Parts: sequence; C-alpha cells; structure tokens
Amino acid sequence: MLEVFARVIEGSWLVMGQMGPYLLFGFATAGVLSVLISPAWIERNLGSAGFWPVFKASLFGVPLPLCSCSVIPVSASMRRHGASRGATAAFLLSTPQTGVDSIAVNLALLGPVFAVFRPLAALLTGVFGGLLVESVTGRVSDGDEESADEIADDEEKCHECCCSGKEPQSAIRRVISYSFVTLPADIGPALLLGVIIAGAISAYVEPNELKHFFENETLSILLMMVAAIPIYVCATASVPIAAGLILAGVSPGAALAFLIAGPATNAATLTTIWKMLGHRAAAAYLLTVAVGALVCGLALNWLAREVDLRLPPLGSACHEMEAVGWTTHFWAVTLLAVVAFSMIAVRWKKSG
Repeated sequence: MLEVFARVIEGSWLVMGQMGPYLLFGFATAGVLSVLISPAWIERNLGSAGFWPVFKASLFGVPLPLCSCSVIPVSASMRRHGASRGATAAFLLSTPQTGVDSIAVNLALLGPVFAVFRPLAALLTGVFGGLLVESVTGRVSDGDEESADEIADDEEKCHECCCSGKEPQSAIRRVISYSFVTLPADIGPALLLGVIIAGAISAYVEPNELKHFFENETLSILLMMVAAIPIYVCATASVPIAAGLILAGVSPGAALAFLIAGPATNAATLTTIWKMLGHRAAAAYLLTVAVGALVCGLALNWLAREVDLRLPPLGSACHEMEAVGWTTHFWAVTLLAVVAFSMIAVRWKKSG
C-alpha cells in the first residue's frame, strides 16, 4: 500500500515540476491581463447583434483571466448592459475552455500543436455557438432582463467569496494579487486533483495500454465528450488529466473533446443560460459543445496523422528521458508553495 502511494506521489510530483514554470508564467500573464482588460471595457464593445460582436466576445474570452466563478456574473453583467444574446453565449463558451494559464500548461504537458489548437477550438466554438444562439432566439425580448439582473446580483456573491478583501490600489499590486493569490486559489483544489490523477496514470498505466479500447475514432471522441459533460473541471486542471489519457492510449482528438466539454459545461452555466437567454439558447449552447467537441476532435486527429504532435513525456516517463533534475524539484516546490499560500490567504481574508 505504501509503495502504491509512493509511486502516485512521485508521478504527481514530476507532473508538478514539469508544468510549474509554464503555469507560473501563465499566472503572471493572467494578472497583467486582469488589469489591462476590464469587464467594463468588454461590455462596451459587445452591445450590438451580428457577427463582429460575437467574434469579439469569443476572442476576448480566449485569454481572459477570469476565475471560474467570475464568468457567470460577468456574462450576466454584459447582458444587463446591452450585450447581445449571441455575444453573451460566445463569451460563456470560449472563456471557460481556455486562458493564458491553461495555454501555458498545454504547452508544457501536451506540446505546441495542442497549445495552439485548443484556443483556436475555443474561439471557433464560441463564434459558432454565438451565431447559433442569435439565429434561434432572434431579437424578440423574452423578459430575460430581470433574470440577468438577478443572476448578476446572486453570482456576484460567489465572485466576492473568491476575490474578497480590499483591492490593492496600485496596478502592480493588483497584478501580483490576481496572479499569485486570486487565480491560484480559485483553481488550486481542482488543479491538485488533476495532477494526482495524471501522476497515477503515468505511474501505473503503460503507454498506449488502453489504446485498443479506443480504436473507433468517432466513438472514442463521443465517449470522452459524454464522460466530460457532467464533470466540471476548469481549463487548467483538465490538462494534466488529458495528458494522462493520451499516455494511456486515448487519441489526441478524444482528449481534446474532454478538454472542450469538461470546462464548458456545468450546472451553473446551463442554469444561467436557461434563465438569462432562454431555453432555445441553452439547447443551442449544448449543441455547440457537442458539435464543437466532435468536429475539433476529428480535425485534431487528422492533424496528428499529418504532423508530429511532439507530446512531452509525462510524469514518471521523464525518468526514461533523463529529464529530471534539481530544476524539476524546484518548480514543483515553487508551484505547490504558490497554490498553498494563495488558498491560505483567501481563507484568511474570508475569516477576517
């Protein structure tokens, strides 16, 4: 039993060290963006219907450093301040799928092709979903403005819970606070769980051991999508799990379907869309996630056959590549320290 525990911890520790420098860089970049791009600025650019507001909403959502509980109140506030249904839906689709921190982790654990393809998939699904929502809902008011107000007010409590405390006044302090307190505390628990799962897979599953279970390309994508829909994982925490699945033999496209459907679907988001945009929009949202996961998954599998994805070795496999040194342990310690400090700091702010 102790041997099993030790191997899982070792694999998880190596995954932490592997993703540490990339994720910390992503945290810092997210902090800068949180100061440069404000939700109020986004609201002013998304008020009209049509392609461009939808495109801009989806594009803004790709790198935007919003913690998971902030996506809902910001989208509700956007809608309340005049953003179209399509733009609101596009923002809700693209934002949770990726971000600068998750892009950095994609580069560390899944390689450069994944790091480019995943945000592109988020952008395209956001645009497609936003336009689909506009086409099925039209411009007829269905009395959702009051719901948007209520949702924004209710969900703001969640945002305050995550980001409570007096906001620092200087831009530098705001960047540091968001980069190394708010954001790590928000994704910390889910991130650690994802790392443990990836560590366990890398320690006990031989490369491609489960490949024969996923020989049917389309079916494997659909299975991973269905499995991901009821399980909410944030964009960053889902990456180690996807890396472990690929190591076990799941196709890159099926792993991408998991990365799309997991972060983009959860009960809170679907409830928000249902109340704020109507039942047609909620159906269009789910259809977009399903179609986007399938089409993007098939496209990535095709690309994988044409180019070398160059997936980095995961966890325990690093031993075979002789890639483990003092720097790996340093980044693992640093990342773990940042996550632990952020969670303690947020808890202290709540109690104080």
